[in-house]
Amino acid sequence: MNKKLHSILLVEDDEATNFISQMVIKRMDCADHVKVAWNGAEALDYLKDCKNTPEGQPDLILLDINMPALNGWEFLEEYNKLGDQEKGQVVVVMLTTSMNPDDHKRAICHPDVSGFRNKPLTKGLMEDILDAYFNR
Repeated sequence: MNKKLHSILLVEDDEATNFISQMVIKRMDCADHVKVAWNGAEALDYLKDCKNTPEGQPDLILLDINMPALNGWEFLEEYNKLGDQEKGQVVVVMLTTSMNPDDHKRAICHPDVSGFRNKPLTKGLMEDILDAYFNR
């Protein structure tokens, strides 16, 4: 049996996308908790206080680019300023519909981004992410 992640944080403003992602994760039974942040600002607030939540520090963040309040790039700028305890050992994967090659280049060059994948989240894509970053 593959090891489950404790917690996944979805940073995504689209309700349908969050529903699909949560359904895939639930059906795969690959995480104990899934938390949704509707934008980068909400995600940062969560990370600063997650030690006081049942979900705790996420193992994986699936991050969209285009969102209100703080988009994915702005989130990463602020995320980079967090302390080690707030950042933990989180794997950040950008999960986006962007076909812009500049977004891909920018993501793979960012020190806090482990991967860049295209939506929607599917079972195969989730298996690839787990295999690539969590040695399953």
